[in-house]
Amino acid sequence: MNEEAFKAMEKEAELNILRDLIKIQTPNSNELRVAEYIGKLFDAHGISYYIDKFDDDPTRANLVAEIGEKETDDVLAFAGHQDTVAITDPDDWTHDPFDPVIEGDKLYGRGAADMKSGLAAQIIALIDLADSGVKIPGTLRFIATAGEEYGTPGAWKLNAAGVVKDVSALVIGEPTSGDVIYAHSGSMNYKVVSHGTAVHSSTPELGVNAIKGLNAFINAEDTLFDDAGEDPYLGHVKHSITLISGGDQVNIIPDHAELWGNIRPTETFNNDQVIEHLESAIRQLNDSTPFNLELTITHNFLPVETEPDNEFVQLVKTASDNAYAADDRTPKLDTINGATDASVFVTTNDQMPVVIFGADQWDKAHQVNEYTTLSSFYATIDGYEEIAKKYFEVKVAAK
Repeated sequence: MNEEAFKAMEKEAELNILRDLIKIQTPNSNELRVAEYIGKLFDAHGISYYIDKFDDDPTRANLVAEIGEKETDDVLAFAGHQDTVAITDPDDWTHDPFDPVIEGDKLYGRGAADMKSGLAAQIIALIDLADSGVKIPGTLRFIATAGEEYGTPGAWKLNAAGVVKDVSALVIGEPTSGDVIYAHSGSMNYKVVSHGTAVHSSTPELGVNAIKGLNAFINAEDTLFDDAGEDPYLGHVKHSITLISGGDQVNIIPDHAELWGNIRPTETFNNDQVIEHLESAIRQLNDSTPFNLELTITHNFLPVETEPDNEFVQLVKTASDNAYAADDRTPKLDTINGATDASVFVTTNDQMPVVIFGADQWDKAHQVNEYTTLSSFYATIDGYEEIAKKYFEVKVAAK
């Protein structure tokens, strides 16, 4: 068999891993099947791993694998999530979202972009490095999480167990189209409940309209973060009120109403400062108006920032440049406003440099007819392998 034919067979085998991962349906659940599938692949290549099952849900699990000689304390981690968002509009898809279809350079399927392409690429990179006997003097750790799309229970579970406490550098495999993301905002969801007094609408002066209480908060929220300042990498804090409900009947003054909002904190104006501003606004309204407002923080992800000139960020950028050169792309250093599992992991290790680097197609994540490109998938595999090789070469040379 000539070299070209061998490479074609190798690429087909790599593609089959991605296809298989997409076929396993994991919308906000069922990650145990993915973990078991990954485990069988690692068994065939002598890679050590463990499956971390959830006590309260037999369908969910994380997986952690390692290769390396552990002669040094250096730990490079690749991390990705096994779940996807749900399919809310299956009839709008051109193809079955769980039966991947290739058209030209595009592979369609739920999770093709976010992020089973990145997950498959990390798995393949680990296998290739193990099979080729590349010297890893420290540890290369692969972390596959459950539930990143909704609440990150997998990342929190592993974080409590210390999975990143010793990590020296972390790569998150979310879709970035080959770009190297060195910072992303936090993400905070909150709820404001307005408690009023219900009366008949013919005598509104005898009641307290809970909807008007929300209206007072909405007006205050509009300028609440004007003093937040601008983060050098992530810009201004972004904030939006996104859901609102209240009232039961058109001729009754409502005694209950609620709204939900989302805020994207930065390191310059962090989560604690955001919460303080929200709490201050609620206190002032409760003290100065007839309304009774109650604030609850329901989701609280930290921002993640690494300096763009950090040695590890630059190493990943070079690897991406080399991997994507054949695709005539020029990857760039960039930031995003989306959050990742890294928001959880930095709570126990805020010293490790973190980058997000993965395949196409960021803007197709969560969309109808989601896809990745085969060219970016193969390039990302090469990128991960170069990152691991160069990272440990640099560490050995530094010693």
